[in-house]
Amino acid sequence: MTSDQESTDMQESPPADRDEEPSRDGADRHRSVSIFDVAKAAGVSHQTVSRVINDSPRVRKDTRERVLQAIEDLGYKPNRLARALAGGTVRTVTVLTSDTTLYGASLALRGIEEEARAADFTVSVSVLDEDAPPGDVTGRLARPGEPVLVIAFNAPGEHAWRALPADYPAVAVVELPREGHASARSEVWLDDRTAAAQATRYLLGLGHRTVHYVTIPSSTSRTGQRASGWRQALEAADRLVPEAVDGGWSPRSGYLAARSLVADPQVTAVLCGNDDLALGVLRAAREAGRDVPGDLSVVGFDDAPYAAFTHPLLTTVRLDFEGLGRGAFAMLHRLLDPENAPAPPLWAEPELIVRESSGPAPRRSL
Repeated sequence: MTSDQESTDMQESPPADRDEEPSRDGADRHRSVSIFDVAKAAGVSHQTVSRVINDSPRVRKDTRERVLQAIEDLGYKPNRLARALAGGTVRTVTVLTSDTTLYGASLALRGIEEEARAADFTVSVSVLDEDAPPGDVTGRLARPGEPVLVIAFNAPGEHAWRALPADYPAVAVVELPREGHASARSEVWLDDRTAAAQATRYLLGLGHRTVHYVTIPSSTSRTGQRASGWRQALEAADRLVPEAVDGGWSPRSGYLAARSLVADPQVTAVLCGNDDLALGVLRAAREAGRDVPGDLSVVGFDDAPYAAFTHPLLTTVRLDFEGLGRGAFAMLHRLLDPENAPAPPLWAEPELIVRESSGPAPRRSL
């Protein structure tokens, strides 16, 4: 390995400090030692530490000695399963997810499975209980220390992601990346906030005085990143920001949440946190005698398969959940085997799909 290569490795993944479980190796050690701690102590990247552990010839003698000394000084115990994965002898990954029926989660899981299959990995899925406390998520893994992918779109997934030991090889599909997250862990996401702002600006551009919002549950806040983008777009346009209406995930919850909302003739545009909620809003609008899009514009989120077959056809935001899942697995593969795994693929940016459920504001509201 040349000095230039080593310098590049150091830039790729700067180590970060993180509080962890107490170590069993000594009373004066307050947290377990990870490969990232060794990398920081030796002044190299975690990929270089991995090469030393696996006896790669691509490490200079003085670098190897420095890493070995850091391993000895810190009492680092290499994760045997991660080493086996890097050598190709064990190829299994566990996916933790709270609800495989949700459209985004199911597509992300499909993307994970497709990318894993192409790399000759097997995938096991463990479904998290929506109402159960976080508990010990490591008990859901077949073997201690095995690689994990977490679909953390809602609270159970976010709790599982936070509960995983810091030195487990893991990647999460999240609603929003956490600031200050240790480099030992990787997160992938879609820019829901910008997409919601785009949809809101589109409706304002059609002449609507403001846009109401029916929310989905969030893993990071009361109303989530889609609501944040909606609110920011209204504030930037100096428009009234209505109170968000608490929804859920299903058409029924959207219907129940929207009945009083759409009964108000002053409400002319509704953005929904997902397409299922939009279905419920369309039903509530029909019952209230509101014409869509003549009296009321409705915009969904996700572009579920049925969105192009509703009446009227649903305007929505298309999200590449499947590509996101492929990217998450590829990132984990890269973490496990930085020398041989291909670069993670890019996933498509959110895209507003304009169909029949949105139109100009009714003249009486102008």
